[in-house]
Amino acid sequence: MKSFLSLRFAARTVLAMALATALAACDNSASDSAGNAVSANATATAGSFNGTDITGTGFGKDIELVDQNGTAIELQKAYRGKVMVIFFGFTQCPDVCPTTMAELAQVREKLTPEQRDQVQIIMISVDPQRDTPTVMKQYVSAFDPSFVGLTGSDEQIAKVAASFKAYYKKVDSGQSYTMEHSSGLYVLDGKGESRLLIKPNTAPEAIAADIQKLL
Repeated sequence: MKSFLSLRFAARTVLAMALATALAACDNSASDSAGNAVSANATATAGSFNGTDITGTGFGKDIELVDQNGTAIELQKAYRGKVMVIFFGFTQCPDVCPTTMAELAQVREKLTPEQRDQVQIIMISVDPQRDTPTVMKQYVSAFDPSFVGLTGSDEQIAKVAASFKAYYKKVDSGQSYTMEHSSGLYVLDGKGESRLLIKPNTAPEAIAADIQKLL
C-alpha cells in the first residue's frame, strides 16, 4: 500500500509539472509551443474537481515577496485562512495576462459575497524590473479592487517560480523585451496547501465551482 501511494503521488507531481511548464504565450507562436508542451496522454483531474489535483506537492512554501503596497510578506502567512488563486504574469503582457485577469474577475463574480471574503486572487510578476509595487497595484486593481499584485527581487521571483514549478524567461524584442511564462492557475486552500492546477482557458464557471469545493 505504501508503494502504491508513493507511485500515485509521483504521478500527480509529474502531471502537475508538465502542465505548469506549458508556456504562456504573449505571441501566437509561443501559444502553439504551449499546446505542444502538454502530453496528449495527460488525463483529466482526479475526483470531482475540474482542475488537476496537486494535493501533496507542497508548492509555495517559505516564499517571501513584496506586496502592492511595498510591504515585505510571507505568502503563506499573509493570506492564511483564504483560498488563494495564483497566476504568474507581467503588466506589459499584451494578451494572455489581461485575458486571464478579466476571467478571474468573472470567477469572483460567480461567488457569493461571503465566499469572496474567503478567496484571494493573486498575480505574481515575472518581470520585477518593470513591475514595481505601484505598477502592480494599478494593474491588478483595474480588473478588481480586491486583487493583489506581488513582486520582489530577481532572486525572490526565481525562488517562488521554482517553488511552483512555474516557467518564465526573458526574451529580447526589438529595443525592449517580453516575457514567456506559465499560464496555469495555482489554487491553495485555506491552510496554504497546494490543491489544484487549473489549465489555461478553463471556463470561469468551472474555476468558481472548484474554489467553492475548497471553502
